[in-house]
Amino acid sequence: MPIQLYNSLTRKKEVLEPEQPPKVKIYTCGVTVYDRSHIGHARSLYIFDVIRRYLKYRKYDVKFVRNITDIDDKIIKRANELKTDWKELVAKYIDSYHQDLKALGIARGDSEPRATENIKEMIKYISGLIDKGYAYEAGGDVYFDVKLFSRYGKLSGQNIEQMESGARIEPSESKKDPLDFALWKRSKENEPSWKSPWGQGRPGWHIECSVMSQKFLEAETIDIHAGGRDLIFPHHENEIAQAESFTGKPFAKYWIHHGLLTINGQKMSKSLGNFVTIKDFMEKYKDADFLKLFFLSAHYAHPIDFNEEKITECKKQKETFNHFFDKVGLATKEGFKEEPLSEKDKKIIDAAVIKFENAMDDDFNMPVALAAIFELIDYAAGLDICENKQAYDYARAKAKELFGLFGLSVKGPVRVDKKMKEMALDMETARREKDYQKSDRIRMMIKEKLRVNASNTSSGISFTKVED
Repeated sequence: MPIQLYNSLTRKKEVLEPEQPPKVKIYTCGVTVYDRSHIGHARSLYIFDVIRRYLKYRKYDVKFVRNITDIDDKIIKRANELKTDWKELVAKYIDSYHQDLKALGIARGDSEPRATENIKEMIKYISGLIDKGYAYEAGGDVYFDVKLFSRYGKLSGQNIEQMESGARIEPSESKKDPLDFALWKRSKENEPSWKSPWGQGRPGWHIECSVMSQKFLEAETIDIHAGGRDLIFPHHENEIAQAESFTGKPFAKYWIHHGLLTINGQKMSKSLGNFVTIKDFMEKYKDADFLKLFFLSAHYAHPIDFNEEKITECKKQKETFNHFFDKVGLATKEGFKEEPLSEKDKKIIDAAVIKFENAMDDDFNMPVALAAIFELIDYAAGLDICENKQAYDYARAKAKELFGLFGLSVKGPVRVDKKMKEMALDMETARREKDYQKSDRIRMMIKEKLRVNASNTSSGISFTKVED
């Protein structure tokens, strides 16, 4: 089954056909570093990391670029409020952002370009737009002339008349039309600035993504442009206008947008006291998997509401996973029959993997894919290790691989002594003989012993084999 994804540009599912298969070039809008990253950012970072992992699993050669906006109005305003140098502010929050990525177990991009390191290319791009007649200089500012780009509004589905009804020109602006947007901004006194043909200034927000996506992906038409639904207009709409006016070619073949996150039904806001940073979450819950399982509970394109009840449910899901791998860790060759993997067991386990793949191929339907992992584990958990160790090991290997695609982890190594192994054998024997009361009693004893041992062992983020 080929991978299909919902393209926000065409408003339909389309088969993924990259420009230069098997290469897939992806650009996603990153963070603006004026504050700590919150769990809304985490959703974006995680969802697109899973998509990247899955495309690699499907043997695509993925090049993934995620930018860092390190100069804009919000950064300048925050630095002034804190009476600190803007460069120090930026350095602090870039470091915080990288700490968050590490805490979440999310890989950095193949490139993570910063806006301030690519201003030379932005100036050249803006000059090219002026030369082509799509942009104009006005008192040290440079604006894109929206009326000259006939396809403006194609991503957001709006027409020019609708947009103009709500647009206006600020007293400080000298643009021709309310819809025209800034490519270059003249710097005010004591603001960061760079030399340009139009005087001292800095780039507008939208131009950086057009320039850096094409530069670092080495393509005029990139395969996938990703971001949050809130960026469709005006940010992504403006990116399209700039890039296609400059190159005369389609800017991105596919546009993917994730839904937005609310907190207990409300928009996240510091004024409402419901602003949850990634650091806040990790300090309270300790385990990034709870947040990942929460994100996996809804399709990436849908909105999602964060609340305590949902995180409690995610904790229970994680306990199910841990119990499955605890049981695997207790298994030893001694005392277990080495029966070959039966065709029946292999077929059922493989069917769960195929269900996972089919769900991910269908516009990355992660909730259905997660359900397939549960099916695999539920089946394997019902096997008698004494009689079906090969099947259990096979299920474990498949589950481990699928967990890895979702960036999920299990507990780190636990100390398993000879007594505990004997208890595991006794538990399986009791279950085989249908003495479920005895089996449950031993299971609870093992669970408590594992809990004590685990509390004295540092947890890891990867699967760890327990040595015999």
